[in-house]
Amino acid sequence: MAASSRSAREAKRRVQQMEARRALRRDQDKRRKRDNLLAVSAGAGAIALALVLQLTVFSSNPTEEEVAAVQEGLASPSASATPTADPTNAANIPKPDAAAGKTFTGELKLNRGTLGVELDGTKAPQAAAVFKSLADQNFYNGLNCHRLTTAENFGVLQCGSKSGNGSSDPSYVWGPVENAPTDNKYPAGTIAVARTSGNANSNGTQFFIVYKDTVIPADAAGGYTVVGKVTSGLDVVSGIAAAGLKPGESATDGAPVEPVTIDSFSLK
Repeated sequence: MAASSRSAREAKRRVQQMEARRALRRDQDKRRKRDNLLAVSAGAGAIALALVLQLTVFSSNPTEEEVAAVQEGLASPSASATPTADPTNAANIPKPDAAAGKTFTGELKLNRGTLGVELDGTKAPQAAAVFKSLADQNFYNGLNCHRLTTAENFGVLQCGSKSGNGSSDPSYVWGPVENAPTDNKYPAGTIAVARTSGNANSNGTQFFIVYKDTVIPADAAGGYTVVGKVTSGLDVVSGIAAAGLKPGESATDGAPVEPVTIDSFSLK
């Protein structure tokens, strides 16, 4: 009888040990799944953070790296910079009525040559009113074109920063985005307005001239206002691009090797 009791107790102990091992394995499996999930979540968060930084760290139009990220299939994050209140009623911003339905023609004289230009007040009345006003005030005289991109599908010359280094002027911002292409394509000769990424009301005094067909992916705020076009002299900008970038800059994005300044900007 004693032997039978011992056998029963031994059997019960073995069963309890097996149950304990099963429970331990279940806990381990749960921990592994949880850790894997956390790792995936952390990885996704890191990618999202990297994209947010990538798409917001550079003011004005996107960098070549941003284009590469989009071409690789990385979706733009839904988060964007906090939009400012609509600034178009600011005292120093002209009303769109000043340009609505009008076409302005004139010249943008650079130290490297002269461009004929045309601004479209029908499709982009607010932008046309702003640039006509700034040109009439001789605002651009003496300012530089601080940024040049020379990638295969991204070729622009950016001008009009009051500071000369690409910084925006916080006392002169306006919106909204107007006449942005729905296909993200900016043909050669396009004149468009630079702004801060993710903010449709952050247009200012800067503009960029597209010297070859360019793709600029829209961000959370949309595309970039197309205010007009170059009607003659686009080869001047192509020549600036052909000269290349200042040594030490990115391979496809930086300051022109030969300084580019605006002698005058006239519109009528």
